[in-house]
Amino acid sequence: MSRGRGRGSSGGRLSRRGLSQRVHTARQRSHGSTLWLQRQLNDPYVAEAQKRGYRSRAAFKLLQLHERFDLITPSSRIVDLGCAPGGWLQVAAEILGPQGKLVGIDLLPVDEVGKATILEGDFLDDDAPQRLREALGGPADLVLSDMAANTTGHRQTDHLRTMALAESAAHFAMEILAPGGHFVSKVLQGGTEAGLLNELKQAFETVRHAKPPASRKGSTEIYLVARGFRGGDED
Repeated sequence: MSRGRGRGSSGGRLSRRGLSQRVHTARQRSHGSTLWLQRQLNDPYVAEAQKRGYRSRAAFKLLQLHERFDLITPSSRIVDLGCAPGGWLQVAAEILGPQGKLVGIDLLPVDEVGKATILEGDFLDDDAPQRLREALGGPADLVLSDMAANTTGHRQTDHLRTMALAESAAHFAMEILAPGGHFVSKVLQGGTEAGLLNELKQAFETVRHAKPPASRKGSTEIYLVARGFRGGDED
């Protein structure tokens, strides 16, 4: 499960000028890995992530979503589900002020990120909501999920597994969000999300789809952005 600086025009769109590079196929390298490497080298977000010290290009997706939807305040209490390798935590940590709280959880170990508290475990465990509430010091203002299921090579199966993760993340968010809180999750284009959309529209003031510029054009990923949670119990 994997995944910016504060708000500003520099975080969004990057120029590709001068970044095009070509990779010659080495004898031991497969054609597929050569294409992947060429795409990485020609990707301005990969280069900018390295420049800024972000752990993945995906950091720019959260930055761009924040710039568009104003998701994070300096005092926000934020949960990042499936936070490895930590790029989204880095973005949130840069925007948060001293009063903000940031907690990530993942099955994999994740290197420290500034002010973030990182828990190793499964957010679907029975005790996970309570563990995260305790780490936050109360309910969350924002729940993030950039999770995608490990691929099997069967497109329909991979789609269904990733959508199941998004649904689980949504149900988790509705369990720990404070009234007025927000939820952001990766989903995949291609249907099977009508039920999830209906649930979110009942539970939140607004629900929008967004595809940040950092999402690759050929990717089927989009993001659900649900703002203004209607329910929940305040601590």
